[in-house]
Amino acid sequence: MKLLWGAVMLIAGFFFSSSGAQALEVVKLPSPAYKGAMSVEEALKQRRTVRRFAGKGLDLKQVGQILWGADGVSDPRGYRTAASAGATFPMEIYLVVGERGVSKLAAGVYRYRPEDHALELTSKGDARQAVARASLHQTWMAEAPVMVVIAAEFRRCTARYGQRGIMYTHMEAGHVGTNVFLQAEALGLGAGIVGAFEDKGLAQALKLPGNHEPLLVMPVGYKY
Repeated sequence: MKLLWGAVMLIAGFFFSSSGAQALEVVKLPSPAYKGAMSVEEALKQRRTVRRFAGKGLDLKQVGQILWGADGVSDPRGYRTAASAGATFPMEIYLVVGERGVSKLAAGVYRYRPEDHALELTSKGDARQAVARASLHQTWMAEAPVMVVIAAEFRRCTARYGQRGIMYTHMEAGHVGTNVFLQAEALGLGAGIVGAFEDKGLAQALKLPGNHEPLLVMPVGYKY
């Protein structure tokens, strides 16, 4: 009888966890393209930091391409588009979506899941103004339809490399940021970059887990 009850509880736990996973709002992104109309050299030459954006939203294909370019999986072994010390992958990428910022995507804060190229909703509502206020009131940021927030869980890297892992993680954030710049340019878009913000204020605006520390914010959209 005890064995039977244990089996029932195990099955119930399986369905509970499965339904919990399904309850998460997950948006599968379109597959990324591996070849574009612009060469790397052209993107490097044309890239500039953008601080004015046109009032035009993006689509899921563009968003998916930017996020894959930032730190997506580019190898069957799980390696990413951004170099990572010891393949520890401490980066966490969030997407802040404004009202009508992305077609067929509700306003909110989403966590990018590189392993399945998908977005997981972590917070509902347009957080762009809150992000701008936390970024020393840089109101121009909120004009972009989306913001890519590069955060890190440092312990993934420091567990292997000790204190030096902090430096490696900061280096990796730079790799991801450069990828966003170049991918945006290749898509005919522009990106800005902001490192001036109140750490706790920004984390609260995005409702980040305590172990995810924001490092850079990159507004992305059509150039004005």
